[in-house]
Amino acid sequence: MKHLLSIADLDRSEIEGLLELSERFREVTQRDIPKVPALRGKVVVSLFYEDSTRTRISFETAAKRLSCDVMAFTVSSSSVKKGESLRDTVQTIEAMGIDAVVVRHGAAGAPHRIASWIDASIVNAGDGCHEHRRSVRT
Repeated sequence: MKHLLSIADLDRSEIEGLLELSERFREVTQRDIPKVPALRGKVVVSLFYEDSTRTRISFETAAKRLSCDVMAFTVSSSSVKKGESLRDTVQTIEAMGIDAVVVRHGAAGAPHRIASWIDASIVNAGDGCHEHRRSVRT
């Protein structure tokens, strides 16, 4: 599987396999140095157009524990503020030799569009009302 755009793309056995794998990785977090070399040399970009501290930190921590190099994209200090399109942004990032992008975007379908524009693997960390639920504060 190249992309993980929706939990609906996984069948029951794939979900169970991921849960079993996560149990094995729990042991890694108990080590003095909680890392494994599984993805050493791979570059993952954290591309968050929406603020979400827990989700962003969770993905970045997981990538670092798998020995990835992590690049964090910040909308507030990017050319997006000058009107750069999502497509231009991801194609510029891809030119830096990345392997995967974790995307959180307010527009439904944004990760699917990104997957059609670049060759890197895409993980959907939430898009519009898909793949995450917005909480309502009262």
